[in-house]
Amino acid sequence: QVQLVESGGGLVQPGGSLRLSCAASGFTLDYYSIGWFRQAPGKEREGVSCINNNDGTTYYRDSVKGRFTISRDNAKNVVYLQMNSLKPEDTAVYYCATVLGVTTQGNYYGMDHWGKGTLVTVSS
Repeated sequence: QVQLVESGGGLVQPGGSLRLSCAASGFTLDYYSIGWFRQAPGKEREGVSCINNNDGTTYYRDSVKGRFTISRDNAKNVVYLQMNSLKPEDTAVYYCATVLGVTTQGNYYGMDHWGKGTLVTVSS
């Protein structure tokens, strides 16, 4: 059974850090580019970051550049999202998904397998 499972969310104070994990089962992650997405209450889902499976190229939305880092450990079949200097506006449910890619305008395409998400709350 093909499955993606996110973990690592929680409650953190502004300025704090969290590391999210996206673990795959039933398939090998290194054949796929992986994207992280988030959806805040009352807002549309948005792409956060992406890592290419071929050359490791990464992409970040402007609001997280310099604060978030995406990486992958193919041996463990896991993709990570390290989130530092968290802000209240980062509060959302974070999802990972297999993707075909992301355009230079930040539009993700070819999403196929999705996880169920992990909640990140940034609040004092």
